[in-house]
Amino acid sequence: MSVQKVLEQIKENNIQFVDFRFVGLSGGAHHITLPSTEVDADTFVNGVAFDGSSIPGFRGIEESDMVMMPDTETAYVDPFTSHPTLNIMCNIHTPDGQRYDRDPRSIAQRAEEYLQTTGVGTTAFFAPESEFFIFDDVRYESSMNTSFFSVDSEEAAWNTGRKEEGGNLAFKIPVKGGYVPVAPVDSQQDIRSEMVRVMQESGLRIERHHHEVATAGQAEINFRFDTLTKTADNLLKYKYIVQNVARQWGKVATFMPKPLFGDNGSGMHVHSSIFNGDTPLFYDNKEYANLSKLAMSYIGGILYHAPALIAITNPSTNSFKRLVPGYEAPVNLVFSKGNRSAAVRIPIAAVTPKGCRIEFRTPDSTANPYLAFAAMLLAGLDGIKKGLDPIALGYGPFDKNIYDLPEEEKKEIRSVPGTLDEALDALEADSGFLTEGGVFSQDFIDNYVALKRQEAKAVSIRVHPHEYSLYFDC
Repeated sequence: MSVQKVLEQIKENNIQFVDFRFVGLSGGAHHITLPSTEVDADTFVNGVAFDGSSIPGFRGIEESDMVMMPDTETAYVDPFTSHPTLNIMCNIHTPDGQRYDRDPRSIAQRAEEYLQTTGVGTTAFFAPESEFFIFDDVRYESSMNTSFFSVDSEEAAWNTGRKEEGGNLAFKIPVKGGYVPVAPVDSQQDIRSEMVRVMQESGLRIERHHHEVATAGQAEINFRFDTLTKTADNLLKYKYIVQNVARQWGKVATFMPKPLFGDNGSGMHVHSSIFNGDTPLFYDNKEYANLSKLAMSYIGGILYHAPALIAITNPSTNSFKRLVPGYEAPVNLVFSKGNRSAAVRIPIAAVTPKGCRIEFRTPDSTANPYLAFAAMLLAGLDGIKKGLDPIALGYGPFDKNIYDLPEEEKKEIRSVPGTLDEALDALEADSGFLTEGGVFSQDFIDNYVALKRQEAKAVSIRVHPHEYSLYFDC
């Protein structure tokens, strides 16, 4: 969309405000709003100034001036504001006009540019399945003398005996019993459908929605795949709509990987493939699971670099509360067709040559999608460049339930790091694949690791409520 068309859209839709947005290192969106009367063609040339020192991990106060440069292709009308507002995603530039190397969106774009220089293909497609919970009540506190969290849901398994509902209507979802039941067990059909309606009106192509496995309102809505940066843009839009529709319905949505103990967590299974023009490069019907040798090397790269990759695709301490065996968590660094206990699954149901893809099941939605998708692509490209063979490297295929294997066999299978600190250690030891083509800078990686170390320490030094259960009577 040209600048002129955006200006015409502002006039034709009586837009009163234009919301300029960018993404921080954590993956959260930030914004500055201008009255539409202050937006003209020069705005898209000169950008919108902001204070980079107030964004964690961006700039020091002595060099705080930064500029948002709008990407007109991302414009859409905000579905929630009282005053007609147009939202536009931006790239971050320094005052001298250079792309900022810590800008996650610019990193995603550099990854796409790097792909084209490799000669492997022209386009990488991504499709995340970002799961979430819809709760009715959320309370938490962490202070010197208090530490707790409490969540509630009208459909939660623990509410079968609750009286406060004014007559308990039963049909609660058991632990691990929430996968695609119909109403009245699935009480959230209408709110998910409303989320889908708003997403469609905002430009997302939605493929389906359903209740997920866990009790207490776990959900999934799938939107159509697209190129790397566009998919990351779409995921931010998706999360924005999910959380704001939930708010309108008097509920709250969270993408936190493990908000509940003892039931499945929320992942972000990421499907990806590479095309050369219109030609899919991952398909070969004469090979295992219809995967080409190039695709197998791509898998080899992801699994080989997975310990470091997980520092970016699972970048929270809570991520590792989900990555434990027994809850469909893909902790095993192997690949398989149709096997959800493997870190890399190859979908085989109703797959066409153009739909042939791999699914990396380990990530979760605490990841910054621009960084996660870029890092995945770079790991896969490194596997292609080096001709890594995942079978020769011992990554499978494992076409059986890995959780049921004898302990001796399980010992032969590599697992994901057990903590965020372990993943960060792996990233520090194996970051060369990320700096190929100048996609990630070493400065970015060092800064990222330092910020995540602070998060890990903030959790590790705090007293945990369960420690009272274990040790108070010592």
